[in-house]
Amino acid sequence: MIGLDTNILARYYIDDDADAESRRQRSAARRLMESGQPLMVSKSVILELEWVMRGYYGFAHDQVTSVFRHLLDQAHITVEDRDSVALALSNCDAGIDFADALHHASYRSCSSVATFDDRRFARRAKKLGMTPAVMVLS
Repeated sequence: MIGLDTNILARYYIDDDADAESRRQRSAARRLMESGQPLMVSKSVILELEWVMRGYYGFAHDQVTSVFRHLLDQAHITVEDRDSVALALSNCDAGIDFADALHHASYRSCSSVATFDDRRFARRAKKLGMTPAVMVLS
């Protein structure tokens, strides 16, 4: 099994063939991703890819989630804690920031999640009835 770094996924999913090196890397990423070889993607790589796509390239929410759904659909790719990533995508579609949604999904076995983020995370989580409950420390 081959573990994938963020830059492999970025070259595969993001078409920014600005120069010859970028085009060469994109071609190599395609060969690997489409080879059918067993591959693995960690949650930290998924989180970083979301930031790169949204923060650096300005991808819209639905473009980012479409990439992650495609990744989850690949039978030859193992995604670390796949169930948490899938749950995070669902909560992201319901209005939770992807990073917060992934953190929350990773804490499913906890009794609650503590945060200082009242407006963007805790209020939305409460409105959606997410469990575990998100509590704001004061």
